[in-house]
Amino acid sequence: MPDQPDQPTGQPEYRQYKFAAPPGATELLLVRHGESAPARMDQPFPMRDGQGDPDLAPEGRREAERVGERLALERIDAVYASSLRRTAQTAEPLCRRLGVDPTIDADLREVHLGEWEGGLFRKLTTELHPTALKMWAEERWDVIPGAEENEAFASRVDAAVGRLHSAHPDQRVAVFTHGGVIGAILARATRSRPFAFIGADNGSISQVIVTDDRWIVRRFNDTAHLEPTFTLVSEPLT
Repeated sequence: MPDQPDQPTGQPEYRQYKFAAPPGATELLLVRHGESAPARMDQPFPMRDGQGDPDLAPEGRREAERVGERLALERIDAVYASSLRRTAQTAEPLCRRLGVDPTIDADLREVHLGEWEGGLFRKLTTELHPTALKMWAEERWDVIPGAEENEAFASRVDAAVGRLHSAHPDQRVAVFTHGGVIGAILARATRSRPFAFIGADNGSISQVIVTDDRWIVRRFNDTAHLEPTFTLVSEPLT
């Protein structure tokens, strides 16, 4: 005789919790820019306000198109980008589809790498320079000569997130920014080590819900629109 379905007992039932953003919260979709042009020591990156400002590489432009295709299917209430061109270039396919321009917020720019700007950071980290190894071990950017202090970097990123929240309660905002910025936001939200979330893939999407008193991580390094499989290796910055 087939099993009979469970009969109601008259007792209240409690289903598993499904997340819902609190009233007044801001949903941030943090998009790391697409892959930028390779560094060459004989052709340093152009500079903007003391920071390297390369264009997207062809691979990065393809990643930007994939991001645009995916996010155009979502409700997007506003689009922001940093003052460095690779983020605006990554945002362009989405903005074209939505018929909007990105709002530029300079505080969303990457951590300042001091004497290692212009492409030198990539060379010296690839070559495992002793200062690079010390930076990773201590999880401090300011191990690099002249680089931005962790506390100053975190403070300006916090200020940018605060402005986004104040301007967009109950809205979803696409924020095109950098690996270091995404790492700082997620470290702040989770109270984790400073570099715990360094290494988001180019073109990836991370999701954070911002309230007046709490930042809630919902997603990190989502690349479903880029690759059919999990990614294991990522360029750390810039």
